[in-house]
Amino acid sequence: MHEIFVSMNNWFQTMGVQGLAINSCVESFFLVPPPDFLLIAMDLAKPEKALYYATVCTIASAVGGVIGYLIGKFGGRPVFNFLFRKNHDKFDAVEKMYKEYGSFAVFFSAFTPIPYKVFTIASGILDMNFFKFFLASFAGRGARFFLVSLVLMFFGEAVKKYLELVILAVTVVIVIFCVVVYKKRHSFIKKEVKDADN
Repeated sequence: MHEIFVSMNNWFQTMGVQGLAINSCVESFFLVPPPDFLLIAMDLAKPEKALYYATVCTIASAVGGVIGYLIGKFGGRPVFNFLFRKNHDKFDAVEKMYKEYGSFAVFFSAFTPIPYKVFTIASGILDMNFFKFFLASFAGRGARFFLVSLVLMFFGEAVKKYLELVILAVTVVIVIFCVVVYKKRHSFIKKEVKDADN
């Protein structure tokens, strides 16, 4: 599998920006290498174009997310089970996250190393509000790719090997922030409902 991923990544790389866009789009709903590898290589090669590459990644990935959403919406569980046949239990985990965190769950998957494609397809199956899905996807993907490009643009090769730690640290901060906001929002809503009943 590793050799196949390396071959795919090399193939995308030969196409330049177009390959980056295709890689970013397809990775949102199918099993191909994450676009991060190609984005990092292109950022280091031409740091002056890093923000342009991040923009291409973000838009293409968000479009791919929409495709994944539609696959789930019209293909349902059979398609999900076929694509992720070795991990059927992932759907239950995704559904649990949706019930607990709503659209924040999509943002988490779009920004973190959690398989984004699982969430795009599951979002369609669970009939999540499309506008909220797209907004969370775009924000999460954009935050991830722009973080990678900005860090490499300013620090270059020196920070390359620490990039995963940077993303992990930012992820922890964002997740904590989102969970706190979510909990406070729900507490406020419950209080409003309680006051309305009284």
